[in-house]
Amino acid sequence: MTAPPVSTAGRRAIDARGCFLQTVVALTLLTIARALGVSGPPVVGVLVLTAVLALVAVRARATAADLGLRRADAVAGLGYGAAAVGVVLVVLVAAVVIPATQGFLNDARGEIGGRQLLDEVLVSILLLTAMPEEFAFRGVLLGSAAALWGPRRGTLVASALFGLWHIQPTLATMGDNPAVSGAASNLLGRFVVVLGAVAVTFVAGLLFAFLRLRSRSLLAPVLAHTATNGLALVAAWVTLHWVR
Repeated sequence: MTAPPVSTAGRRAIDARGCFLQTVVALTLLTIARALGVSGPPVVGVLVLTAVLALVAVRARATAADLGLRRADAVAGLGYGAAAVGVVLVVLVAAVVIPATQGFLNDARGEIGGRQLLDEVLVSILLLTAMPEEFAFRGVLLGSAAALWGPRRGTLVASALFGLWHIQPTLATMGDNPAVSGAASNLLGRFVVVLGAVAVTFVAGLLFAFLRLRSRSLLAPVLAHTATNGLALVAAWVTLHWVR
């Protein structure tokens, strides 16, 4: 007796499940490698991860629309992304000029020259952080999660994983900011700082996913992500060099 034919929806669900699980495994392995210090230079980890996830997406038969890479949606992505950049800029300008919030921008990573600042924003943040992370979390992961559970639950799952993704870098960099380094001087303090970072990045993941789904383009969250990290570094640089 032959098995009944699998419906298109069934094939889609199976493909999405495999795509989702393989993406989670790839992200977990890179996190472990970074924690152990065996991931090599950042560019190597980024290139390997992106290549692996691209292969996962191809094998799962994900379309350009699934990944937010459809050319027809680029204009909408640029529009929503530009609006997000504007909002981030307004918030950070307010943080720079308000004395009560300047302490949170007193980050040691801002103690760099102008040329290095440009390199950090364009290379470290845009090319090595925002673009690969958005491809991973709002492209492959959100695309497969939305196919499995729908856009709302898929957004929650992908955003929760995005928050967990930031545990290791938070532990590695929490001593750079005097506003949190004191609180992180003991185990409970470190737990609170990490929990706060996970919560903040979970919310950021929700917003990035909203931009991705609303615009249907990965360009929107890439711009928003770059603005959030890059303009925050610029604000820290301005605070340390011109305001302090």
